[in-house]
Amino acid sequence: MGFGRTLRAVSGMVIAGALVFASAPLAVADQTREDQWPLKAFDAESIWKVSKGKGVIVGLIDGGVNAQHVDLKGNVIEGKDFDNGGATTPDAGDNHGTQMASIIAGHGHGQDSADGVMGLAPEAKILDIRDSGLGDNNYDRSIRYAVDHGASVINISQGGGAGLDQNTEQDAINYALNHDVLIVAATGNDGGEVGYPAAYPGLVAVGGVKNDGEIWADSAHGSQVLLTAPATNIVTAGSDSTTSYRSGDGTSEATAYVSAAAALLRAKFPDLTAGQIANRLTKTAGLPTSAKGLTLPDKHYGYGYIQPLAALTKDIPAGSKYGPLAVPKSLQGNESASATPQSGTSDNASASSSDGGSPILWIGLGLAGVLVLALVIVLIAKARRNNNRGGGPGGPGGGAPGTYGPGPGYPPQYGQQPAAPAPQGYPQSYPPSQPNPYQQPPQGQWQGQGQWPNQQ
Repeated sequence: MGFGRTLRAVSGMVIAGALVFASAPLAVADQTREDQWPLKAFDAESIWKVSKGKGVIVGLIDGGVNAQHVDLKGNVIEGKDFDNGGATTPDAGDNHGTQMASIIAGHGHGQDSADGVMGLAPEAKILDIRDSGLGDNNYDRSIRYAVDHGASVINISQGGGAGLDQNTEQDAINYALNHDVLIVAATGNDGGEVGYPAAYPGLVAVGGVKNDGEIWADSAHGSQVLLTAPATNIVTAGSDSTTSYRSGDGTSEATAYVSAAAALLRAKFPDLTAGQIANRLTKTAGLPTSAKGLTLPDKHYGYGYIQPLAALTKDIPAGSKYGPLAVPKSLQGNESASATPQSGTSDNASASSSDGGSPILWIGLGLAGVLVLALVIVLIAKARRNNNRGGGPGGPGGGAPGTYGPGPGYPPQYGQQPAAPAPQGYPQSYPPSQPNPYQQPPQGQWQGQGQWPNQQ
């Protein structure tokens, strides 16, 4: 008999309230976007000037996605149903998969996509895989399916008991690592120990924090926790209709934000390995003031909460192949390999010559190359002088000077409209150069204290 593996069934996804809007009026849609406080905390406007996740496929192993939702249509790829062998359409009342998909790759709707739910990686694609982990092999087949069908990030906002065949599931995680695919999994919502599959080595286990950066009391904890992300009062799309919205709490939501951040990075740094993507996220993670001085990774915070803008823009050495990921025993000894460093990483200036022969030989070849190049330049210059003396077409060309910068068809940036005042209970937006102050709103009132220091 299989174990129930979903967080919503085992650990219990906490629904703060269903916000279902059939044929929602414009004012409600605007409010929906305004209520997405993590986008303000992350300074999403600045993030989207660097990356929107274009070209990245995120394998979503969940209960199915409402692919016709107005904020998701066109961003969902039909995958496979491992539960019933049918379509990946979610069961009536099962909103979980749609919620996670919208956090990752929602694109909003309306003029300039200014209404509805916007995901953190709005140009990424969701590979919809329906699998509740109830089969004998748990998530083995769905993980392999995601890898084989182009996913470079896999989101598993589900979890629970250890399952029947841990070796099979661990083998699937190893398979993903061997194919350079990053798996992100939720730790659990019962405040206890980290559940599976997040407890396996080789993936990113995600806990949850409130909007003051403090750990969410129901977030599971343990040595496996690598990162945390927003987990409370998260507004998402729903499955009840093509225009339904919901608000919920859970490490499921936090996991989706980490997967979205990974998609942004995979689009910006396509040559980094899965472990090096995780390295950028951990090296730029933040902590609330109360957690300063903790030995990292901490059993609650891991390395801290994600700061996607810093992960995209800071100068971070690429690091080893697996980065901060706990490498399974079967893969140990292979962690020294690394991908080609991306521009913006300090590894560009530290290339090794250990496999390139003698340094003296290379210096000699370099000098010879310079001499040959100089000789070619001299000969070309002499030939041009001779042509000019003979009446040839010398002088500068007559073409129009080139232009640089965005041209026709260049994708517009999101969020150019002035932001409306935030409602009570949600944080205001602050300039990118300043920290974003947040506090968990007591009794629905935001007091403007506390801090989400995502710009530090």
